[in-house]
Amino acid sequence: MTDSLKNKIEKLEAGYIFTADEFDETAKSPTTVSRILNGLVKEGVLRKLSKGRFYKPKIGKFGELPPDDYEVVKDLLTERGKMVGYITGYSAFNELGLTTQVPFALQIGTYDEKKGMQRSAYKITFIKQRNPITKDNIPLLKYLDCLRFFKIIPDTMPDVSCSRLLYLLSQFDDNQKNKLKKLVLKYTPQTIALLGAMLETLNPQEDTTALFRMLNPMTCYKLGISDTVLSNQKKWNLK
Repeated sequence: MTDSLKNKIEKLEAGYIFTADEFDETAKSPTTVSRILNGLVKEGVLRKLSKGRFYKPKIGKFGELPPDDYEVVKDLLTERGKMVGYITGYSAFNELGLTTQVPFALQIGTYDEKKGMQRSAYKITFIKQRNPITKDNIPLLKYLDCLRFFKIIPDTMPDVSCSRLLYLLSQFDDNQKNKLKKLVLKYTPQTIALLGAMLETLNPQEDTTALFRMLNPMTCYKLGISDTVLSNQKKWNLK
């Protein structure tokens, strides 16, 4: 059984996270399989992410690399084949070119309230997402999350972040922009105001009436963006 498992593990891609349930041998003798896998961890053949989750280490030019964020949390993103979560937060900042920091704090957008957890060096937390989580929506939700958490984007300046977000927004087609305007209505007023100002910056004729009506004219949002980058901030109560 040890040789059989070693042969199967050898064929797995480095960094791929698996559990004992993926092997036929587990149905026959789960205790033995568990003992063998934990033995391979002691030998250095495998790494253990958390209880029952293993992977082969990936070696890069400068040493061992951590698993991809997706691999670390992939079991938390689907339930019974249905998508229930997506990776966001600092990982989205990095993915969208807003920061070069590699996060060890992973955030998952999900419709249901969930408690945070620790997996190896990774602290996993959950962010409430009130919109439907679908394959088509996820890129838009990640973008809106970046607007929502604009003030905590690390290692950058507000003008730099805003310029990058304006560029990313310009890459969405009209259908995606219309979807953004609907999805953002379930976000914070700051997110709505920032999206409205950015849409109008790219296209002064953009219909942002529904967004503007959602805002309290007495509330201001301090983001530190200069008028050079976002000239219509006064209308949207941004500072």
